[in-house]
Amino acid sequence: MRYRKLGHTGLSVSEIGFGTIPILQGNVPVLPDYYNLNDEQAIEVMEFAYRLGCTLYDTAIVPEYGDAEIKLGKFARKIGREHIIISDKARFFDGSGMYEAVECSCENLGTCPDLYFVHQADFEHEEEIFGAGGAICALLELKAQGKIRFIGVASHYYDILFRAAKDRRVDVLQMSGNIFERGMLERIKEEPCFRRMGILVNKVYAAGLLPSFFTAKELVEGVLSYPVSCALIGLGTRAQVGAAFAVRQSRLPPFFKVLRTLEKQFDPIPCDRCQRCHCLYGTEIHTLFRQYHYYYMGKDYWALKKLGLGIEEAAAQCRKCRLMPCILECPNRIRIPEEMQKLVALVREHPIWGNPK
Repeated sequence: MRYRKLGHTGLSVSEIGFGTIPILQGNVPVLPDYYNLNDEQAIEVMEFAYRLGCTLYDTAIVPEYGDAEIKLGKFARKIGREHIIISDKARFFDGSGMYEAVECSCENLGTCPDLYFVHQADFEHEEEIFGAGGAICALLELKAQGKIRFIGVASHYYDILFRAAKDRRVDVLQMSGNIFERGMLERIKEEPCFRRMGILVNKVYAAGLLPSFFTAKELVEGVLSYPVSCALIGLGTRAQVGAAFAVRQSRLPPFFKVLRTLEKQFDPIPCDRCQRCHCLYGTEIHTLFRQYHYYYMGKDYWALKKLGLGIEEAAAQCRKCRLMPCILECPNRIRIPEEMQKLVALVREHPIWGNPK
């Protein structure tokens, strides 16, 4: 295992971190059908990763990640709290909600987390998060009290991460990215304000879908070729730990080669989710394209359900748009209106019936 600096925090972390979603027991609404590990099994897998050099363990408050936070606390007590770095998060955007969440996390863990993130930060809650009395203000107060060591913002949106990187109250970021959806990683590589930040990357396996097309080694090495601190991998078995930790050096396959691999199974849209495309009607084009890809990569029911929520209206707006700034801004020059019609055809061809797979 190799180690990297976590921005300006003074900490060094294993370049591969343990994501605790797979160790939860039972189901939670957005995370069905995981491994159902009991406490003993979960601690055994986390300890196996620790013996291989893993020092960073990422979790979230109980309602989001089931009982993973509690299991992580038990593991920390067994292995010795001083030997690991705990990353935690909660989806509360106002100050009072975030303050209570951290108090709850400390109780569940039986210790204070090192990093605490505002989870799923988005544009709808942006001003609330960053403004007076918001989540970051609460985390700043908790940091002063010694309840947390460093403040983080976790988001799937580049512009939110960019704002957080310029905010001196924020120490660490958590973002999504992989060898296919590499657009945000490319942008942070070029932007100076990100250089002081500790950066954790999730969705390295694209919600578990990319390992059907690429090896774990290829996926992890690709992300670690970027100037980030740690690649977070959801791990639920010793075999998964061993596969993820087999990294030897950081290599990034060219984007066209990634596309060619995916083309063996379906017709991918050459969108790397750089998020430079801006729709005059507010459509998140990159998110719709992601759901299209997820449908063909194996997450068919859930992707189709999300696509069906507004694709007809979005495509209609796209047809009547004459300025088309999205095409002008897209570095890959994707014919976005044509691709939107492809998404409509997919939804119409596969109406949503029955239960999720």
